[in-house]
Amino acid sequence: MEAFHPSITFPFSYTFTTTSSGLGGIAENINTSSPSPWMDSRIWSKLPHRLLDRVIAFLPPPAFFRARCVCKRWYALLFSNTFLELYLQVSPRRHWFLFFKHKSLKSSYIYRNNNIGGSHGDNNRAGTNCEGYLFDPYELAWYRLSFALLPSGFSPASSSGGLICWVSDEAGPKTLILCNPIVGSLTQLPPTLRSRLFPSIGLNVSPSSIDVTVAGDDLISPYAVKNLTAESFHIDGGGFFSLWGTNSSLPRLCSFESGQMVHVQGKFYCMNYSPFSVLAYDVAGNNWWKIKAPMRRFLRSPSLVESRGKLLLVAAVEKSKLNVPKSLRLWGLQACGTTWIEMERMPQQLYVQFAELENGNGFHCVSHGEFLTIMIPGSDKALLFDMCRKRWQWIPPCPYVHAGIDGDLHGFAYEPQLATPVTGLLDQLTTIPYQPFTAPALLQNRAKGPPIKPKGAPARSLKPGQAQGQVSPGLQPEDGDVIAR
Repeated sequence: MEAFHPSITFPFSYTFTTTSSGLGGIAENINTSSPSPWMDSRIWSKLPHRLLDRVIAFLPPPAFFRARCVCKRWYALLFSNTFLELYLQVSPRRHWFLFFKHKSLKSSYIYRNNNIGGSHGDNNRAGTNCEGYLFDPYELAWYRLSFALLPSGFSPASSSGGLICWVSDEAGPKTLILCNPIVGSLTQLPPTLRSRLFPSIGLNVSPSSIDVTVAGDDLISPYAVKNLTAESFHIDGGGFFSLWGTNSSLPRLCSFESGQMVHVQGKFYCMNYSPFSVLAYDVAGNNWWKIKAPMRRFLRSPSLVESRGKLLLVAAVEKSKLNVPKSLRLWGLQACGTTWIEMERMPQQLYVQFAELENGNGFHCVSHGEFLTIMIPGSDKALLFDMCRKRWQWIPPCPYVHAGIDGDLHGFAYEPQLATPVTGLLDQLTTIPYQPFTAPALLQNRAKGPPIKPKGAPARSLKPGQAQGQVSPGLQPEDGDVIAR
């Protein structure tokens, strides 16, 4: 290979910018012949379509949807099977986050309508749309996504493989919808067999299978629930599927809060309270067990997150009676499945600032890849921790949310995907007799399952009417703020 020689003449003019340290960082333009750009259209217009498609497949979703405005062919790439196959092969993984506005009701996360100023019991939600907020931790940028096709009365519960799982708010057998917010696709799962209030939802989507676990909040009467059972849904490319046919009993006296589960290497994990411990569920073995939490007597606001194939526990530590400073720590569960090792601790000076903002109100953590975000309720402040670079930093607030007015943000690890072909496996379920997806059917006349006899722990009582609370999605985003489809 010949070395570059400065006397070589290029067949086109070019312009480039250099930065010289001797000039104090001042950039100077060097023009070789004319001020025209060096990316001459006479050369770049001759690139083969296959090469162009490969370049476009590397674009992040916001840039891809902007590029679709260039020409008809680029616009049609989203509907080209050839391009989507190439995209799934070469597109890099992006460890992004998707946030929603939420408000806590009792122990459950209820996502509120963006234009509702009243209570969550408001039923005037017709014609409203939901929106989410996509956060890019690499560029520290926010984007707004619309969920215009999603019917009201559903809340986001979990995320995996580019899909968001939405669960019906109405008490009874739960209806779940898998949504790809980038392309706006909706796929319904068969309703669960047992009646529940606000159960915990675990979702794991791989290129060839879908696993969903729904656990806890069994309705034992119209006004009382108890954590008794879990039921699982599975379908894979080999043709095997189980429509909530796998049932299991939860550990006795478990008291995990309603929320999402974390999937790590074939197991679902969720927090158990009073005292703190971790509940684990082996999907293949269909059994549950408890794992002791580290320093469980001194933890505050513990959260389970997944990072690069490992289970992490994030919590504030307050040992007020001992000579140990308060801190926020990260523990990792070891391969043996019972031992925790402290992996990281927030710098003390930063924790003082964090504790002053948090003011004992708790915090919400979500991790994806090498990034960990910590959201502070009642504030527009949030922390981002890069585990690879060991760097903490404050992230810019979401420009579409007003702290203290619109509610707090609750998020999920989300990897944006232009295509999720695994949802095609659900097409084979069309011959199974269950109620198909229609917006009115999802909101009216659900069949109620038989009551479950109480046993084990005492039931948690509900106020009359609490089980009927429904929440509608948010507003339609303004032009220019949403990733267009």
